[in-house]
Amino acid sequence: MSRDGVVDDRSTGELLRDLSTEITTLVKQELELAKTETMEKGKKFGTGAGIFGAGGVIGLLSLAALTTAVIALLATAMDTWIAALIVAVVYAAFAACAALAGRRQIEKAGPLAPEATIKSTEEDLKWAKTQAQSGRK
Repeated sequence: MSRDGVVDDRSTGELLRDLSTEITTLVKQELELAKTETMEKGKKFGTGAGIFGAGGVIGLLSLAALTTAVIALLATAMDTWIAALIVAVVYAAFAACAALAGRRQIEKAGPLAPEATIKSTEEDLKWAKTQAQSGRK
């Protein structure tokens, strides 16, 4: 019987063929939906990344202006080149601290290789070899 209570006269082979066709159609539709959704999200992500990048560039420009202001302020009390050198040394100290902190974080993370997965796979291979050898006997 079909969903509406009517008896269906199709053979089992016809029903299986129809089921296969419907499953194929459903999978294609789901893949197309996923593709469309991914493209839409990708466009939004790209726009957001562009805006974020513009913010970074503007922030860098404001840092340059602030640097110039600090050098000009210090230059009222000393030669301009000494003021610029002081600002550069302070920036270098901050950069060194940030680099060392980043290095420590990377060292804490360990190697990028998925060690647990590698170990598990090696164990699986060892087990499979043992099973294959015991099956031959």
